[in-house]
Amino acid sequence: MRRSAPAKINLGLAVGPRREDGRHELLTVMQAITLCDELEISDADGADSVVCPGVEGENLAARALSLFRERSGWDGPGQLLRIDKHIPVAAGLGGGSSDAAASLALIAARAGTEDETLVREVATDLGADVPALLSPGRWLARGAGEKLRALPSPVGLWVLVLPAGHGLSTAAVYDRADSLGIGRASSELDALARKVHDELAGGTDLPPADLMRNDLEAAAISLAPSIARSLERVRAIGADHAMVAGSGPTVVGLFAGVAARQRCAAAARALNDGGNPALWAQAM
Repeated sequence: MRRSAPAKINLGLAVGPRREDGRHELLTVMQAITLCDELEISDADGADSVVCPGVEGENLAARALSLFRERSGWDGPGQLLRIDKHIPVAAGLGGGSSDAAASLALIAARAGTEDETLVREVATDLGADVPALLSPGRWLARGAGEKLRALPSPVGLWVLVLPAGHGLSTAAVYDRADSLGIGRASSELDALARKVHDELAGGTDLPPADLMRNDLEAAAISLAPSIARSLERVRAIGADHAMVAGSGPTVVGLFAGVAARQRCAAAARALNDGGNPALWAQAM
C-alpha cells in the first residue's frame, strides 16, 4: 500500500501567545504543493519499523504508527514503512509532518478503521501541521494548527522552492521569536482570520501581500542570516511574492497569473547555479 506525502508552505503565518501545552496560537493558510515524499507500508516479520534513508534520529512517522496502536488498540501484524524522501529535511516545508500524516492514514487503512475522529485526534497530538496534511489542499488553520477550515484550491499557483542546504530547528525559531517579543494577541488573530477567509473564499490564488507576512521570518533570519540573501535572490528573479517557508530556512517564491508556470520554471533554472538546486512545484 502506497501514499504520497506532499510538502506544504504557509501563505502567511501569524504567531500568537504560547499556550499551556507549550505550543503557540497560530493563524496560517497551509497550502500543499506537488513536491512529495513517497511512502509504502507492508507487513513485517517483527515489530513496526521505519526505513527512511538520509534521515537520522527519531522519525515522526514511527511515532504515528506507535500512537495509532496505543489509541486504537489495534494489535495487527508489525508494519514495515519505507519512506523515499524528496522534501528537504528540517526546511520548514512540513516534510516530517506530512510523512506522519501519510503514515497514520496508511496504518489506519491497514487496520480497517473507519473512526475518523480517532485518526484526527492522533494527528493533532503528533504536531501542528499533521491534521491539515491528512487531507492535503488549502486550509485556514487556527489554534496550534488543529482548528481547520477548508478553502478552495488555487487554480494556477506555482511555487519556487530554494533550499538552504542546512536545517533549522522549529523549536529554536519559536524560542527566538519569544525572546524578540514577536507575537500577537488572540483577538488580533481572530480578526485577521476573518479577513483572510473572506479574501480566499472565492478561490483567489494569492491573498494580498499584507496578509502573507510570516511573523517567524525575523527570528529565522537572526539564527540563519543567509536567509536574507536567499530572499533577495528570489525577489530579484521575478517572484510575485517571496517569503520564508514556515520556520525556515527554506525560502519560497510564489508565481500566479499570466504564464505563472513558465515564469516559475525559468526562475528555478536561473537559480540552479551550482549551489543547492532550486525546485518548483504546483500548489494543490
